[in-house]
Amino acid sequence: MERIKRALAGPWVPPEMGKMPYLWACSLTFMLWQYFFKPPTAFELSMFGLTALLFLPIYLVSFWVSGRETVLCVLLACLIGCLWVPWNSGAGCFFIFASGMCGRLKPARRAYRLLAGVIGLATLAGWLLSPYGLAFLLAPWTIGLSVGVASIMEEGLRASRRQLHRKQEEVEHMARIAERERISRDLHDLLGHSLSLIALKAELAGKLAGRDPEACRREIGDIEASARQALAEVRAAVTGYRQSGLSGALASARASLLAANVELRESVEDFALAPAAEHVLALALREAVTNVVRHAGATRCTLGLALEQGSAVLRVADDGTALRAGGEVRTGNGLAGMRERAASVGGKLLLSVDAGLRLELRIPIGETA
Repeated sequence: MERIKRALAGPWVPPEMGKMPYLWACSLTFMLWQYFFKPPTAFELSMFGLTALLFLPIYLVSFWVSGRETVLCVLLACLIGCLWVPWNSGAGCFFIFASGMCGRLKPARRAYRLLAGVIGLATLAGWLLSPYGLAFLLAPWTIGLSVGVASIMEEGLRASRRQLHRKQEEVEHMARIAERERISRDLHDLLGHSLSLIALKAELAGKLAGRDPEACRREIGDIEASARQALAEVRAAVTGYRQSGLSGALASARASLLAANVELRESVEDFALAPAAEHVLALALREAVTNVVRHAGATRCTLGLALEQGSAVLRVADDGTALRAGGEVRTGNGLAGMRERAASVGGKLLLSVDAGLRLELRIPIGETA
């Protein structure tokens, strides 16, 4: 009942169907065709007007209903057609309307059965009630059958389009979630690294404040520069266009390890990298160095970057213990995000425990180009 009220209140037909249903309603004028050959009586005109007033709400409601309500609309349209068959040769239009309504019944096999019932009822009415014989059946058999099949097929296509639209919405929703996760991982890596460096330098500046004012001022200047760089990187990460690159990550890693009094041994080869591979490697390096500085309690760090068998290989190893518990590596958000980013470009992250924690990240160059 609620759907019937909505249909009558408007819009009268589903917006995606456009204005065509209103044009189809003009098929009721077939009832007036015979009056071009003989004038209608006042009773016939009044009955036609009453029929139109009764049928048009059924016709409009049929676009909004489904299931048993659709069958009811079809039966009412057929009933009106049967009542008019003995008196008007254009009564076949009601069976055509009923055939079109069959498309709203699901599944399609039930709709085809209902359509067969409509054509059968039209045949029976024409055979038993119509004074025009087979001439009356031409419209239901040709136009009605064609309209019914087209309506059922169109409804199937419309359902497929709705399903495709829902799938597209789901894909867009998942893409938004993935983008939010990417930004959260990037911000975690960037802020964790930068804030660790700022905290170390601020601690050093506090120790130098009373002993060496000039060195203290230099450290404060470094803190300011690091804070500005972190702010710029965060802004770029949010917009998705960070351009710091691997060289910036290497420079920042050297500064962080130096500030933390961690000895650095590096072996970095120079080779071309695709932007996606460079982005993943730069963030992985930042996260690895942040872990060394903040968690590992290390005194020595070995950093290597090489091209091996078509893959860019980043290795970071330390002699600390903070990331180990009972010989197992404790992984947090940073390492989990690193693994996800590597997988997104076809790479692999390997973690192992030796004298300390050893991290190895492999990214195929061909898949990221």
